[in-house]
Amino acid sequence: MTVWGKTASETYHRRATGMLRGVYRLIAADIPVRPGAVVVDVGTGPGLLLHRMTGTGGVLHGVDPSPDMVAIARAAADAEGLAERLSFATGSAEDLPFPDASVDLLVSSLSLHHWVDHAKAAAEARRVLRPGGRLLAYDFRFVRMGAAAAAMRAEFGQVSRTPVRLAFARLAAS
Repeated sequence: MTVWGKTASETYHRRATGMLRGVYRLIAADIPVRPGAVVVDVGTGPGLLLHRMTGTGGVLHGVDPSPDMVAIARAAADAEGLAERLSFATGSAEDLPFPDASVDLLVSSLSLHHWVDHAKAAAEARRVLRPGGRLLAYDFRFVRMGAAAAAMRAEFGQVSRTPVRLAFARLAAS
């Protein structure tokens, strides 16, 4: 994944807060979370998707490869009074900081196009997901998803690609 420094992270946070608010609301509404489920947002950025998911009853974690972005995510959660309901850590799709079979749902929101090694990311998803767990990766529809879908198919068997509104698509594997 791409690792952004402080200036790029701050710029993305400002833009995402303004321009992508509706996108995160749309994605959060599409994600089925049962109370108590452990959910990890891979490439969480400023954590705005997780803000939208706090009412689900899930145990919510965000992971981003940029320590600067993780600091922004923590500060944004604190500013919204959500710091005790969300946790953030440095990590990538290819190297998740979670034990084997400890996650019910892995979500990636608008970061699939930054993943460097799709095969390694799919294997890492398989490692941390519990039996019956799911991987949902949302990104812009114009993003080439073939390599990611093939890697997920190799690890999970079936993968579906579904349009989500006009500009976005979801890859789902379980």
